[in-house]
Amino acid sequence: PLAFGLPGAAEPPGKLCLRICRDLQPEKGREKGMSISNDYLITEKPLRALIRFCAPMIAGNLFQQAYTIVDSAIVGHYNGETALAAVGASYSLTTIFICVAIGGGIGASVIISHHFGARRYGQMRSAISTAMLTFLGISVLLSAVGLLFSRQIMAALNTPADALEIAVRYLNVYFYGLPFLFMYNILSALFNALGKSRIPLYFLIFSSLLNVALDWYLVAVQGAGVLGAAYATFLAQGIAAVLSFLVFCRELRQYEGASDGLFRQKELLAMARIALPSILQQSTVSIGMLLVQSVVNGFGTQVLAGFSAAMRIESLCVVPMSAIGNALSSYTAQNLGAGRADRVTQGYRDANRMVLLIAVFLCAALELFHSPIIALFLDQAPSAQTVATGESYLRFIGFFFCLIGFKMAVDGVLRGAGDVRMFTIANLVNLAIRVLLSWFGAPIWGVAVVWYAVPIGWLANFCISFAQYRTGAWRTQSLAL
Repeated sequence: PLAFGLPGAAEPPGKLCLRICRDLQPEKGREKGMSISNDYLITEKPLRALIRFCAPMIAGNLFQQAYTIVDSAIVGHYNGETALAAVGASYSLTTIFICVAIGGGIGASVIISHHFGARRYGQMRSAISTAMLTFLGISVLLSAVGLLFSRQIMAALNTPADALEIAVRYLNVYFYGLPFLFMYNILSALFNALGKSRIPLYFLIFSSLLNVALDWYLVAVQGAGVLGAAYATFLAQGIAAVLSFLVFCRELRQYEGASDGLFRQKELLAMARIALPSILQQSTVSIGMLLVQSVVNGFGTQVLAGFSAAMRIESLCVVPMSAIGNALSSYTAQNLGAGRADRVTQGYRDANRMVLLIAVFLCAALELFHSPIIALFLDQAPSAQTVATGESYLRFIGFFFCLIGFKMAVDGVLRGAGDVRMFTIANLVNLAIRVLLSWFGAPIWGVAVVWYAVPIGWLANFCISFAQYRTGAWRTQSLAL
């Protein structure tokens, strides 16, 4: 043990073993009904702990992506390319709001995970109520602003004239449901912070199946078109959010300890320090998509329809990479809160192995099945330009998912440790590369420049974040949480 610098290595072996076993047990006075299994991110082998924590998150996020994929597939199949282009024109904007909710939830979960790992349950309760009240207010404000300016926003993005009115109506229904979207994503992050990542999965399975059924009924049977798809998502997300809130209140009763207050500015500031860079990191791809959307829109409805279909698939493929990064945030926060910094490095290496395996699978799937995948979103007589745009993007981007996986893994460690300065810079560089290359390159070399900008941005982001990780500064940054 001395050779590896383990703490307490000079103790007699028997005493050392007893102390380690004692440290892995629940503290005296720990809540009734609380199982040691909730501490698995701290106690189990890193790879096993990450897989156990990450698998439900991946499955849950895949079901969440099913909302937009089903909307696009059913709308495109039954209402044609113009309707698909309208939904696609709204997609980049709606994804930004999802990323705000997810990024905010990650910021809250890091602080809550830190309290949980240190078993400060009173502070944990206070942080939870602070997060929920804050994001309720933010969601209502964003919803109001969105409803007031939806038409101006879509016009500013150069949405094709034949798709503009449909896109605005779809977007307005989305904004009505924004508080439910925020509530669900914040609650999912809070469940994850407590190591209960399976509970959000159950609700996502339920709401996704409900969304599919409502989509089919409202669009295919009732002929409600794009508005039918929007209302299907609104109802499914609303029901899931309310049920999730009720279950979370029940789960929280397991952790005894008086709250330090319903709303604490100190907790809010700590969350904001993590949440703001996390929101930026989560929404970098979506902000980039939004800013280059006007470039793609300028190539017409057919190119926009093909690009929209391909972007739905890309978002689905990014899900496991994003889940690994988010899992590493909670894993890092809990282990640093428990004084187990040595486990973070091993967890990061194991996460990269998971990324590489998933990336190989995704690349093979897109190379082999890009044609039938794009066909799912199109009607019986799609234009050749729409098909070519969608297929060419999928075949290209399939080779680069390892880059976004490596980027999200190292970002997850930095975020979980509270080391956010270079993390923020890296994501801004990623965004700048995508936007500048698209704006200045596409008018000269065509829409394919948008494709090339994506992996270049991911690579630059990873290099900056990894260089910061190698400094080891994240080990000391965690002390400020």
